[in-house]
Amino acid sequence: MIQTTVVGSYPVPTWLRVFSTRESLRDAILAVIKTQELVGIDVVADGELYRWDINHAETNGMIDYFVKPLDGVNSLLSREQLERWRSKPGNEFRAKPPGVVIGALGAGQLNLAEDYALYRNLTALPKKFTVTSPYMLAKMLADEHYYNLEDLVLTLSEVLRDQVAGIDADIIQVDEANVTGHAEDGPIAAAGINRVLEGVQREKAVHLCYGNYGGQTIQKGAYEKLIGFLNALNADHVVLEIARRPEVELTLLKDVKPEIGLGIGVIDIKDNEIETPQTVARRIEKAALTLGVERIRYVHPDCGFWMLPRSVADGKMRALVAGRNLFEGRQV
Repeated sequence: MIQTTVVGSYPVPTWLRVFSTRESLRDAILAVIKTQELVGIDVVADGELYRWDINHAETNGMIDYFVKPLDGVNSLLSREQLERWRSKPGNEFRAKPPGVVIGALGAGQLNLAEDYALYRNLTALPKKFTVTSPYMLAKMLADEHYYNLEDLVLTLSEVLRDQVAGIDADIIQVDEANVTGHAEDGPIAAAGINRVLEGVQREKAVHLCYGNYGGQTIQKGAYEKLIGFLNALNADHVVLEIARRPEVELTLLKDVKPEIGLGIGVIDIKDNEIETPQTVARRIEKAALTLGVERIRYVHPDCGFWMLPRSVADGKMRALVAGRNLFEGRQV
């Protein structure tokens, strides 16, 4: 009844960092998928291995990968441009932006359909493909062309909408980890995400977390201020960070509109300790008692696994599946 899935990223294998060709990348993706299959994950992801950037490993490339190939973005900033970006509040956790917008944005060399093709035929299981929210991308960029957050978000969303339109994954998931600390921007963020979702052929998902910058929580907000944002989404389900959040916040999710299925984070990815199946089952039970088991579509980790040792990520996936099975009365 409740499906298991991952959020997206997986630790980059050491051998791929040393010998990174398209062939070795495909082989690494196959290893990631096979690992998920062996532990019993119901909906798999490609691990986002091709997005990792050795020069900016803290975010696993979820920002830089999407914006650097775009027309209108320069990855080199002058000292003055860098100082203007650093003067904006909320950017303290990065040394510099992924780029500066200097002209009208276009897709440039970004080709997400080609990325998806790397793993499209590597598994018969349901697949998800992830893309970073246009709001999150806009917040990280230095903008010296649009000078307006909403215009920048909506332009980025049109680029991403056209990109995902050619991808037939079972689920396309938009990842957002910035609006959690800036609930006042909820309407802008939701409008951008919804425009991306217009291009999705099948199931539409949105992942919401409080940041995972090298294992650090960046955003200081709370779900209390985000219900309006969640209800503005034209998504089939949401994928929420819950395991590391205060238990009281589960109650707030009762106000999410019933048309949106809930994905509940039951694995803490900012802790190297591997949960027991009993711990996972208790977390699912708590969510089911609070929200009603019929509301829970998925259980999953709070965020991606990219920063963890592979052995820990694999152990946490095994615990996720075993805990779901224990909750549902299956044999562990």
